[in-house]
Amino acid sequence: MVLSVLKPVLRYLARLTIRRYRPAIVGVTGSVGKTSAKLAIAAVLGSERFARAAKGNFNGAIGLPLAILGDWSGADLRLISIDTPPGKYPLRKAWFFLKVICTSLWRLAVRRPYPEILVLEYGIDRPGDMKELLNIARPNVGVITAIGETPAHVEFFKGPEEVAREKSKLVESIPSTGYVVLNADDERVIGTRPRIRGQLLTFGFSKDALIQIANFENRSDGARPLGAGFKLQYGGSSVPVRLEGAFGRSNAYASGIAAAVGLIFGMNLVKISSALTAYYRPAPHRMELVPGVKGIWVIDDSYNAGALSMRSALEALQELPGKRKVAILGDMLEIGGYAAAEHEKVGRLAAKAADVLVTVGERGKLIADGARKGGLPRKSVLEFESVEDARSPVQTLVQHGDLVLVKASHGIHLEKIVAEIRAFGEAEQESRI
Repeated sequence: MVLSVLKPVLRYLARLTIRRYRPAIVGVTGSVGKTSAKLAIAAVLGSERFARAAKGNFNGAIGLPLAILGDWSGADLRLISIDTPPGKYPLRKAWFFLKVICTSLWRLAVRRPYPEILVLEYGIDRPGDMKELLNIARPNVGVITAIGETPAHVEFFKGPEEVAREKSKLVESIPSTGYVVLNADDERVIGTRPRIRGQLLTFGFSKDALIQIANFENRSDGARPLGAGFKLQYGGSSVPVRLEGAFGRSNAYASGIAAAVGLIFGMNLVKISSALTAYYRPAPHRMELVPGVKGIWVIDDSYNAGALSMRSALEALQELPGKRKVAILGDMLEIGGYAAAEHEKVGRLAAKAADVLVTVGERGKLIADGARKGGLPRKSVLEFESVEDARSPVQTLVQHGDLVLVKASHGIHLEKIVAEIRAFGEAEQESRI
C-alpha cells in the first residue's frame, strides 16, 4: 500500500530532477553484467567528469528514481533492499522516504551540485517493465551487456526472444543524436541492430567488434590470483588493461563497455585504460577475490547466477592456479522451464573446472548429476539441501592452497559460506600475530 503511493511520487520527482539539471544519462540493461558495466563506466567517466552511478542493483520502479534523486547511504538503501523483509523497520523506512522527498523538493527549489552524467541500471522482471522505467528516464546512451541463450528472469516471459525484445526497448528509445553500445559476441544483442536509430558502437572478443578485447588472461603471481589482463583495440590503436582483484571475461566485457562509453564522451584509449586500472574494482560478491581460512583464496561470486555468468566464473576457476579447485555452486533461480537443462550443463562445466564440487539447494542436485555425467568422481561431489547444512562441512573440506569459487543466485545465500570462510581466515591470521 505504501509503495503503491510512493512509486508515482518518486517517479514524478525523478522526472522533475532530470528536467531541472539535464544530466547526460547512460542506461545499462542486459541479463548479466549490468552492475559490473555500470561500475566500470563510472570509473572511466568519473576520472574526468562529475559522474554518479546507481548504487547496488537499484534498477526497478523504486530503485531507478532513488538513483536519480540522490546518493543515498548504504545503510539507507539496505532498509529497502531485497534482504530486508517488507514489514521490518517501518519507522526507519518511513523516515528514509520522507528524507528522500524533502531533499528532492529542496534540490528542485534551490539549485545544488548535481552530476553531469548519471549511469543507471534498467532491470526488468516482466513484460512492460522497460516501458515503465523509460517513462522515468530516457537515456542518451543505451547499453546492452549480454542476453545469452537462456537469460535471467526468463521465468515470466514466453521465451528468450521475448526477454531480448523487452530489453531492446531501451536501445530502441535512443534518438538518432544518441549512442547505442552493443555486445558483438551475443547474437540476441547484436540482433537488435536493425531496430536502433542511435549511432552504434560494438564491443567484444569478436573481430567484428569496434572495441575489441584481445589477449585475455586471468593473471596470477605463483599461487595468488591477481586479476584479469587484456588489450583494448579500437581504430588501429591498442592499450593494455590490468584489473586488480577482478577476474573472468565478465570483467573484460565490462571494461569494453566502459571504453565504448568513454570514447563517446571524448576520452582516448590511454586515459580509459589508466582509469580502469586505477579505479575499477568489482562490486562485492561479484567475482571478488577474498582471502580465507587455511591460506586459501575465494572467488566470491555469490551475489547472483545465470547460465552465462556461471560459465564465465567456471572458466576463471579453470584458468587460475590452485592446489585444488573447489566449486561451491547453488541454484540458478528465475529461469523457469530451462532449469533442468541449464543446471546439468553447469555441472558438466564444473567437472572440467573443479577437483571438488559442493552443491547447495534443490536444483543443485541437477548440477551434481551433470558433474558426475561429465566425469567428476562421485567421492568428489557433495550435495546439501541448504546453506546452513553446508557451512560446517565446507570448513572441514577446504585445504591449504585451495582456490574456491562460490556462486549461486542471491536467494540461496551462499554469501554466508563466504563470510564464514573469511571470518575463520581472519581469526587464523590474528592468532599468528
